[in-house]
Amino acid sequence: DLIDRIKKVNITINENDTPEKVIRRLVSTYLIGYNIIQLRSTQKRIDSNVRLAVKDFVRKKLVGTEILSDLPNELTLQILLSYAELSVKDALRRMAIIAASMHRGAILTLNVDNPRLAKEIISMDDEVDRFSFYIIRLLKVAVSDTHVLRASGLDSPRQCLGYRLIVKSVERMADHAVNIAENRLSLTLAPIKEEIVKEFDKISASALKVFESAMEALFDENYSEADSVMDVAQETRGMEAEVIHKIVKLAPVDDLPPLRLIIESIMRTAEYGADIAETVLNMTVKETVTEI
Repeated sequence: DLIDRIKKVNITINENDTPEKVIRRLVSTYLIGYNIIQLRSTQKRIDSNVRLAVKDFVRKKLVGTEILSDLPNELTLQILLSYAELSVKDALRRMAIIAASMHRGAILTLNVDNPRLAKEIISMDDEVDRFSFYIIRLLKVAVSDTHVLRASGLDSPRQCLGYRLIVKSVERMADHAVNIAENRLSLTLAPIKEEIVKEFDKISASALKVFESAMEALFDENYSEADSVMDVAQETRGMEAEVIHKIVKLAPVDDLPPLRLIIESIMRTAEYGADIAETVLNMTVKETVTEI
């Protein structure tokens, strides 16, 4: 089958290669569509740190990847998930749901003094990265292979570029949910004053509306929905100054830097939502105009 044809590659691990260097090469080969990736050491054994790092990375970050063989000087990985099993849209929808859930959870940590909850949010980022790597892999192959393009639920190579930009925005949005959770852990104030939490809840709900509405506009392929998102994003921007003013007035001085960073991450969520909406406008504008 053309869609799932086997593509093999060998990665040579040299004596002084760090785990990070090997993983960067592994990611690159995964992203460009190889199904079987063999890592072979020039020494008698693969360094134990490299082996552990690769196995951990495969488990946490690479969708549908199994370790086929594990020999002293060789590791063979196989990507078992076929392109038709998980379409770009389905994978992106799951990725966006996790990212939004991370943001909600991160804001919830401001209401409670529970470090474990903040750490759970941080660990969820692995799941977002898994979908991100998988979608980028699929888009890279689809852009030059019409069989894969159709199997992955896309209409044209041009669509691949739009989806690639959107994946990056969703990934960044999840990173900012992690930032909120990390900044919560560095706050001395426990619990945070109720008036401050209310301000965060309000601006967060508005930012999340921008993000989730932008994703709906994408899946509906709807220009006017994406256009409306831009207005909500503008409203969210207008809320920032008042929230900062209240925090400066109410919060202990030591907590101002992390609280300001939390606001920055909430605002970035809205901005990434606006970026997604803008990409949807570009992808769907042809439906709303008449060529002459």
